[in-house]
Amino acid sequence: MVSQDELKKQTGYKSIDDYVTSGMVVGLGTGSTAYYAVERLGQKLKSGELTNILAIPTSVRTKEQAESLGIPLVTLNTHSKLDVAIDGADNVDPGFNLVKGGGGA
Repeated sequence: MVSQDELKKQTGYKSIDDYVTSGMVVGLGTGSTAYYAVERLGQKLKSGELTNILAIPTSVRTKEQAESLGIPLVTLNTHSKLDVAIDGADNVDPGFNLVKGGGGA
């Protein structure tokens, strides 16, 4: 049986693999699933598989992780149009409305 952490890792990695291409401005969320997306983005930038990425973190925690991985960061003041934003949700209701903040980041 696959653990919840492994499912979060798979989801975070797949979000980068499927939705991020070179030259994008990417919003980086906060939380346990977003952590893995940031990790994957850093891996793909380091390997050269992705280039010319700019990222906007949603928290100090994500900013610090991105910086440690060499992900170039900008702010909404300089880049107000994002190509994609990747984050997890703490709850999803039957209408597919997402709720953030359950982790207290």
